[in-house]
Amino acid sequence: QGQLLAKSWSSLFEGQSGAALRGPVYSFNGRNILTDALWPHRLAWHGSTPRGGHARRWDCQGWRSSGSAEGMASALGEGRLLAGHRHNCSTP
Repeated sequence: QGQLLAKSWSSLFEGQSGAALRGPVYSFNGRNILTDALWPHRLAWHGSTPRGGHARRWDCQGWRSSGSAEGMASALGEGRLLAGHRHNCSTP
């Protein structure tokens, strides 16, 4: 019915940039966000440092659509959940 993404919740955040994802990731409406055209950027927004700490300046907290704030997000195709880069918080 489902595929294992990581051995445990904590294993997603251990080591350098967290665990490598093992399988598809689905949206709440059942779409595979790694292959569905509805998800052109395929980002996981997390606002964290590569070791799982809070990236205070890059978490999109207080974001407004008219602003130019940036937050940390990871491209899911890279296989590392927390190997993030700054992206404009307005990116869908």
